[in-house]
Amino acid sequence: MSSDALWYFARGSGVVSLILLTVVVALGIGARSGRPAFGLPRFAVNLVHRNAALLSVVFLGAHVTTLLFDEYANLRAVDLVVPFIGNYSPFWQGLGTVALDLLLAIVVTSLLRHRIGVRAWRTVHWAGYLSWPIALAHGLGAGSDADTWWLWTISLACLAVVVAAVVWRTSAAFEARTDRAVRRVEPRLRAGIR
Repeated sequence: MSSDALWYFARGSGVVSLILLTVVVALGIGARSGRPAFGLPRFAVNLVHRNAALLSVVFLGAHVTTLLFDEYANLRAVDLVVPFIGNYSPFWQGLGTVALDLLLAIVVTSLLRHRIGVRAWRTVHWAGYLSWPIALAHGLGAGSDADTWWLWTISLACLAVVVAAVVWRTSAAFEARTDRAVRRVEPRLRAGIR
């Protein structure tokens, strides 16, 4: 594969990974209540959340692997683990390393969830919320397209989606909806009906 093809594939897979990670974070915010979110049943939200997360990791793997073989990026294997030591834009590349490391921790603990317990898994899983803004900043700072309108448009759209999910989740309408759902379920629980 030519160097140009590697570079374009690395850029594209990074952007696709960010978009998928945005979907994952938005669904995670919406599903955090344990109730139906975005008009979908809980199981559907969880299924899309999990599958989008897996697909995001696949594209992130493609992004990183491609950059390892690209002459322009000059990425070394150690740059994937240790942040802020890279040859190309160390700070912005380091943010990408931090986001990658956080996501790898989530993947590993998800695979070991039954061995480490739900509490430990959930604690690490919260790092997913931290990895998203770090990945967004990495793309805008390290990307060769940082000054292009299309990358800013995609990044601002991702930001808008996450902000909208947070606003919806913390809104009075969400709380009122939650209260109505609890009032419908409580009498049945007291009566022993499931």
